[in-house]
Amino acid sequence: MPHETRDEVIDFVTDWSEKTELAPARFAGWLGIQRSQLTRWRERYGKANEHNGKIPRDHWILDAERQAILDFFDKHPLEGYRRLTYMMLDQDIVAVSPATVYRVLSAAGRLDRWQRGPSKKGTGFQQPDGPHRHWHVDIAYINLAGTFYYLCSVLDGYSRYIVHWDLRESMTERDVECILQRARELFPGARPRIVTDNGPQFIARDFKEFIRVAGMTHVRISPGYPQSNGKLERWHKTFKSTALRPAAPSTIDEARRVTADFVEHYNARRLHSAIGYIAPVDKLAGREAAIFVERDRKLEAARELRRQRRELARRHQTHHHPNQTCPPASP
Repeated sequence: MPHETRDEVIDFVTDWSEKTELAPARFAGWLGIQRSQLTRWRERYGKANEHNGKIPRDHWILDAERQAILDFFDKHPLEGYRRLTYMMLDQDIVAVSPATVYRVLSAAGRLDRWQRGPSKKGTGFQQPDGPHRHWHVDIAYINLAGTFYYLCSVLDGYSRYIVHWDLRESMTERDVECILQRARELFPGARPRIVTDNGPQFIARDFKEFIRVAGMTHVRISPGYPQSNGKLERWHKTFKSTALRPAAPSTIDEARRVTADFVEHYNARRLHSAIGYIAPVDKLAGREAAIFVERDRKLEAARELRRQRRELARRHQTHHHPNQTCPPASP
């Protein structure tokens, strides 16, 4: 606001406050001006507006780091800013916080502007406190050149690790039992609770008997509420949008190769937002604490390096441009 307009507001508030014997803050509130703002304007009454920007702090990022963030985003445009942050941190590209990455991308116009509503994901459901407590099982339709196939996936609810999967031309309760049995063979000591929807394969009497004989338990989600199995629903959505549709396989053998490659990437390399932006295999193995400590170390080291560089730049500037006057010449 120009200082002339600011001073006019102060004069108006002061004049009417004296006439009505009402507090100036009340008039300011009616004008939509906060009390603290009115106080600052009074302190600057009669003064012209001048630059009063904050002094750059030592931990602010360098131009090269800002450009590195933009370049990395251009290479991974489909990733969110938080996942990008930890990908760059783990790959030693640049060590900054998610807020810094957001500000850089936002200032460069790289982020979308639509706002998501608050998520109710996970409410009303007791989350597992360790690996192999919950295995989510679900079946998705896969369209290959006009022919539908069935993808059955088994996901660990704690780590989001894909325990096992299979792509078949049919998916009866016997097929699901075979897939679960293979998952149990991969992790012999696991006795998870199986979480499914109410599909015909999961309510069949033979499937219930299989669960009992295998020493596992079974819980079905509430009818009409697929969000209860949202972890696996999300996996299938990510797989289809990220891997299956871009690859566009035309045969079941091609689709199996695409699925196998993406599952390996998803389990071992892709950083998952729901588990602190680490890979599911690291969460499954209990390595998250060490990863978080290493990230904190890198961030602290980067802050210290920036501080040293700025200090060196200040000393260099002072050495070449000393702020002093020359002594008078001798007579």
